[in-house]
Amino acid sequence: GDSRVFPAGRWLRKLSLDEFPQFLNVLVGQMSVVGPRPHMTEHDEIFAEAMTAYPIRGFVKPGLTGLAQVNGLRGQTEKPEDIVRRVERDLEYIENWSVALDVRIVYLTVLQ
Repeated sequence: GDSRVFPAGRWLRKLSLDEFPQFLNVLVGQMSVVGPRPHMTEHDEIFAEAMTAYPIRGFVKPGLTGLAQVNGLRGQTEKPEDIVRRVERDLEYIENWSVALDVRIVYLTVLQ
């Protein structure tokens, strides 16, 4: 509903193609393909207040996709419970990381 978004931008967002330029960040090593999705810096402070374990996410590189996203926790967070559920999936990813988990997440991302 943002009036600043042009029609082609809405189409790109709907198909998640607006994320494609982030592959450049992967190529230069600033991001990984799978990991906790990055948030805006100002949101980090708000999210850290909602859940004390939030800063643990910073121990790994952010990713283009993650366990939270393939479990339906993508987009804007509207309630503190949304933040907690997303961070719980991010921490689950960090605690259970494996190549097989990354492959599964990429597969599920493509399906979505």
